[in-house]
Amino acid sequence: MNFADRLNQMLVLLGYVMVDVAVIGAGQTKFGNHKLGLKGMWAEAAENAYSSVDLDFEPRQIDEAFIGSVAFGGSQLGNTAALLTEHSGLDGIPVRRVENACASSGFALRDAWMAIKSGQADIVVAGGIEKMNDLSAERKRFWLGVSGDTEWERLAGLTFPGTYALMARRHFHEHDSSHDDLVHISVKNHMHGFENEHAHIRKQVSFEKAESGFMVADPLTLYDCCPTSDGASCVILAADHVARQFTEDPVWIRSSGAASDRLALHDRPSVTQLLATQKAAKAAYSAAGLTANDIDLAEVHDCFTIAELMATEDLGFTDHGQGGVFAREGRGVRNEGAVCINPSGGLKSKGHPLGATGTGQAVEVFKQLRGTVEDSRQVRDAETGLTHNVGGSGATCAVHIFGRERNG
Repeated sequence: MNFADRLNQMLVLLGYVMVDVAVIGAGQTKFGNHKLGLKGMWAEAAENAYSSVDLDFEPRQIDEAFIGSVAFGGSQLGNTAALLTEHSGLDGIPVRRVENACASSGFALRDAWMAIKSGQADIVVAGGIEKMNDLSAERKRFWLGVSGDTEWERLAGLTFPGTYALMARRHFHEHDSSHDDLVHISVKNHMHGFENEHAHIRKQVSFEKAESGFMVADPLTLYDCCPTSDGASCVILAADHVARQFTEDPVWIRSSGAASDRLALHDRPSVTQLLATQKAAKAAYSAAGLTANDIDLAEVHDCFTIAELMATEDLGFTDHGQGGVFAREGRGVRNEGAVCINPSGGLKSKGHPLGATGTGQAVEVFKQLRGTVEDSRQVRDAETGLTHNVGGSGATCAVHIFGRERNG
């Protein structure tokens, strides 16, 4: 570390300046059905992240780790993070599991960002993991429901497909949208994910096939729902005064925004807007000095196609009520619209291992902004990216903005 870096670090610790935070490495497993268990998947994701760092890097240089997980199935409800980090060279450092439903690792990323931003750490790992496919169908349905309101939704028999079906029906009723708009989203995300080597479902789907899929919860069909996936993801963050020791090509986290909302749908003023997303996005845009018009690509939380439609509105990519038109006109298709929505294929194609999704989104944005994804799916001239990670039906949300340049 040179004199200028040491001086900056001292000023940070004294509270005179706030540190900027860079992503210096990121990696994940393939999302899908894994023979590996929790320890094996985490070790693979962590090693992929370590090896993505350009210059010499050792896990022992990491100060702290935050790992998001719902602990699906209950296999390791307590001390999950300690179990995993002992298998990835992180023995002895402070580690903790972060749980915020499907937004667990989005909030783990925010915690890691805050640890560095505050000056308390220089290098921090944020990650996520979930093992979902070693349970019976009945047990899966139980665990998929634990993030909803227990008293008024879950015990009354409402499932998450049912929850999002209610949102879809209400959106159709209030606005100029229809199931065909959701079909366009499904087709787009399968097209984007087709050449993603980490995607769970690498299969293109025609409009006709997606339109006539098996009904899950009217109006949502099989092609409107993301798969249940196993997987792990890992992101390495570094303070500005040490980042250049590890890479000449960092990706900067320009801002982090987060918010929450009422858990039960019936307690919300609207079921066609996620207020947590709107508040988190407003905070993130304001801190970065940007607007939705400045975003080149966005990884949004499309657990169901209606969730992506609503996200394009709540994040400001189109006006409220115009998400159907946005999808219908193909404005989110890679290299065709002003912003590419879910270049990875999103949860719909890439997959949704609950706790791994948020940092999995960050892995995709990191690679896109550095130009290291497969050439066929690179977003052209990408300078700024956004991740949007939602918990359950929208009670929690984390939004992060990444850029090739630091905040001015």
